[in-house]
Amino acid sequence: MSTPVCELSDLAPGSATRFDVNGRAVAVVRIGDDVYAIGDTCSHADVSLSEGEVWCDEKELECWKHGSTFSLVTGRPSTLPATQPVPVYVATVVDGTVHIDVEIVEVPK
Repeated sequence: MSTPVCELSDLAPGSATRFDVNGRAVAVVRIGDDVYAIGDTCSHADVSLSEGEVWCDEKELECWKHGSTFSLVTGRPSTLPATQPVPVYVATVVDGTVHIDVEIVEVPK
């Protein structure tokens, strides 16, 4: 079941915002009119990914602590030191409202 978290206009393009959705920390990223949702905790350092830098062209989010970057599409790390993916959640925009479904987790193998 999806949960409304904010209006699309509340998300600054090219930045990440943390939301607690049904007990899970989720980093929500807006790139243009596209919205991505991944687990907010770095799999390497246990810090908030939403405090990191968004790489719009690559669709990645960089961890501020050690520089690992994570795909917003797959959750996979593309740079070390992280080696484990973070969960990816379904994000949709309905009538201008961003919805996140944390029951559907897409963690690649």
